[in-house]
Amino acid sequence: MSEPLAVSRRRLLQLATAAFVSWQAAPWADRLTAFAGNPGGTTSDAMTTTLEAFADTLIPGAKRYDGDYAVAGVARGPGAVHAGAVDLMWFPGAAIGPALPALAGYLSTRASAYAMKHRLRLDPTLPPFVALSFADRTRLLLELLDPSGQDYLAWWALAAMPFLAFHTAGHLHTADAVRRGHPGLRWIGFPHPDRDGLWRFRRFSYRRRLAHRHPHTTRNGNPR
Repeated sequence: MSEPLAVSRRRLLQLATAAFVSWQAAPWADRLTAFAGNPGGTTSDAMTTTLEAFADTLIPGAKRYDGDYAVAGVARGPGAVHAGAVDLMWFPGAAIGPALPALAGYLSTRASAYAMKHRLRLDPTLPPFVALSFADRTRLLLELLDPSGQDYLAWWALAAMPFLAFHTAGHLHTADAVRRGHPGLRWIGFPHPDRDGLWRFRRFSYRRRLAHRHPHTTRNGNPR
């Protein structure tokens, strides 16, 4: 039963990659390179902090430590950041790593413009998007992800990463992630595999067998 699960995870990554490739081929994509570089602000890596704040806005979680500015702490339990959203962003299979500095820089630029428009005073020691309240981060992402915006594919590609990280641990081997207590998979109750790393689901979800096993089915559940 593991192969359909693996295909599903691969397909999700392909969809996220396709969104990025579509954006990359667009005639306006080159404008983002002007914003590449360190957004500046915290004692930690400001680009990572900005990407974490982006991920936490989509799937929020609890603060990891006192003074955690990236994770707003508006929800209990793990969120996208705990589930490795930034690691997945840099995962080669996701294909958006080269664009991350530009996206983080552009996100800071848009956050600064948003703050000016709404007359918000931001903490100058933080990257602009991180300095926004969770409510303002959410409002800004609604603008960025609006399909009517010409840059929306870029943000859709980036927004896919938190969901993939939390619900699939797409940058990790599924069986290993489950056994090691991946925060997202554990939170959604993802089942543990058998000892050999395969999922067989001996209990039928419909309380009854829906079909008999085909005689040409292999031990792994694939057609012969």
